[in-house]
Amino acid sequence: MTNAFQISDKFISQYKTKTPDWGFNGLGDLVYQRTYSRVKENDEKEQWWETCRRVVEWVYGTQQKHIESNCLGWKPKKAQLSAQEMYDRMFNFKWLPPGRGLWIAGTSALEEKPIGAALNNCAFVSTENMYLDPAKPFCFLMDMSMLGVGVGFDVKGAGTVTIQNVDSKTELEFQIPDSREGWVEALRLLLNSYFVEAYNKVKFDYSLIRPYGTPIKGFGGTASGHEPLKKLFDDIASQFKGRAGETLTQTDIVDLQNKIGCCVVAGNVRRTAEIVLGDANSLEYMKLKDYRWDSDKQEYVGDNARRSAWGWASNNSVLAEIGMDYSNVAKQIQQNGEPGLVWLETAKQYSRLCDPKDLKDLKSMGCNPCVEQTLESYELCCLVETFPTRHENEADYMRTLKFAYLYAKTVTLQKTHWAETNRVLLRNRRIGTSMSGVAQMIDNYGIAVLKSYCENGFKTIENYDKIYSDWLCVPKSRKTTSVKPSGTVSLLAGCTPGIHFPENTTYIRRVRLSADSDLIKPLMDAGYHIEKAKEDETGKTLLVEFPVHVTGVRRLADVSMWEQLSIAAFMQKYWADNQVSATITFDPETEGHQIEHALDMFQYQLKGVSFLPRVPGGVYHQAPYEAISQGEYEIRTAGLKAIQWNKAGEEAIGEKFCSNDSCEIGAKSNK
Repeated sequence: MTNAFQISDKFISQYKTKTPDWGFNGLGDLVYQRTYSRVKENDEKEQWWETCRRVVEWVYGTQQKHIESNCLGWKPKKAQLSAQEMYDRMFNFKWLPPGRGLWIAGTSALEEKPIGAALNNCAFVSTENMYLDPAKPFCFLMDMSMLGVGVGFDVKGAGTVTIQNVDSKTELEFQIPDSREGWVEALRLLLNSYFVEAYNKVKFDYSLIRPYGTPIKGFGGTASGHEPLKKLFDDIASQFKGRAGETLTQTDIVDLQNKIGCCVVAGNVRRTAEIVLGDANSLEYMKLKDYRWDSDKQEYVGDNARRSAWGWASNNSVLAEIGMDYSNVAKQIQQNGEPGLVWLETAKQYSRLCDPKDLKDLKSMGCNPCVEQTLESYELCCLVETFPTRHENEADYMRTLKFAYLYAKTVTLQKTHWAETNRVLLRNRRIGTSMSGVAQMIDNYGIAVLKSYCENGFKTIENYDKIYSDWLCVPKSRKTTSVKPSGTVSLLAGCTPGIHFPENTTYIRRVRLSADSDLIKPLMDAGYHIEKAKEDETGKTLLVEFPVHVTGVRRLADVSMWEQLSIAAFMQKYWADNQVSATITFDPETEGHQIEHALDMFQYQLKGVSFLPRVPGGVYHQAPYEAISQGEYEIRTAGLKAIQWNKAGEEAIGEKFCSNDSCEIGAKSNK
């Protein structure tokens, strides 16, 4: 084996003094500083040119190891030229890895443990066969969530597992190791004591778990202490107390997974994302997110009924069937936007919906939390983002697709620590090459130009997949394209996320920071408005307000529910062989009653969709987005100065899962 791959220092030197073209008035720079700029060995924070180098050298270093370990013939000069072009296109925001890759690719954390899973955005696990190993789906979700992977699951295992009488069992003590693996093993022992007759009751010793606030090296963040884990275990004990002999219900499965997600949120990862898939004809499942249901009285009591204490922690969607009656689902969507819908049979049988039925995904069981990836049980997937509006022309964009594809394909060369996952990954090599700025493309260049980018882009990626799969001697990717909701990654590039339109052409984007963050003073010196977060009574969380002006694109209020659905269907037809993440906003007064008819019409054109009621003026204090007038925007930007960041600072927090505020537990409220 040769030394790790390195890009030429002479090539890199020309980028050290370049100022990146950050998106949205410097908002992209703040997001980078907070989320992706790692602390180097000299205690200084990375600059953008260094992050790009870390990521690109990881890509080609990983390829080199694979090629050389299989004696396939590595060509250093060709690789050097290719890496330099990938670097330039990444530096100039023509493509970007997912937030997962920006944060962890090329770090020591990937070398110290076999956590290739951390490079992936999303996963799915089915409970259908949980009777064979009842704790396994729950342990998988906890493990992946602690690595920042968003996880989908179903409730098909309901009724197959009997709850045991733990009090009649011998009690054994388990000292929980201070590691992710230790937490997962403790969960496995606890659940098996309730699910498997042969397992003993467990008493846990939490003394080895590091105290609250201790820095976590490599993977970032700080320790949560043992309290979140102890609370999870206490909640599980309460859930099953006095229920020996009963079988596990759909509600039990959802509550368990949501409690685990809440434990992870309170722990060192702080955020996670979950989606649960269930039957639209099941009253038990449908009432989980019906705000009119009173779980104490076990009856419908109107719009002001109390929700389940754990219902807020997952996106609930139904497995829809072509030709079904959508009336009941539509009525519930009008109340709160949920459930979403996933037409799984369509996803199993079709790739792009402009192509004939190909039956590529007959083994798939569900999807990820933001619904852009079709997935088998225990399967992971890596996403990668491209920005058509950052290109000079279509030919330029086609060239970028080579490097976006290569990044995602390289992630599939990484092994995980789950055998079941490796079996699926090695066989499927599934990736999700995504587009952001779709709304900007439509409003600036027209739908015909977008169609050409989609059709030719898909063919280009398929061609690269054939070439590079042969070169790497691995299977072609089962599917290669999707549209993810994006999140902070598109902010770096100054592009609208996925297929979605901006809240307004001028708005405030609020970003949360710790009160002791090293980023606060430079922001204050530059003139940005900073205030305390009202939901944090301790005053430890601050919000910085960034005035943003988006040009050349309509605001969301000017785009009807029907046009949004049409754009999602368009991208599902011409671009995504996986799925399109589409959250359709609607006016409850004028469009709410049309949802049933919209679902009936678009059921043949989509694989998944979710809805969100649009409330004029908003209902939240200090919302992430707040529309402002052009005049207020000019006032807010008049006194701003360039931000002078400190060379030293705290470690980046990293980005998790897909990502999107609408599908993360950390952004929701249980009120």
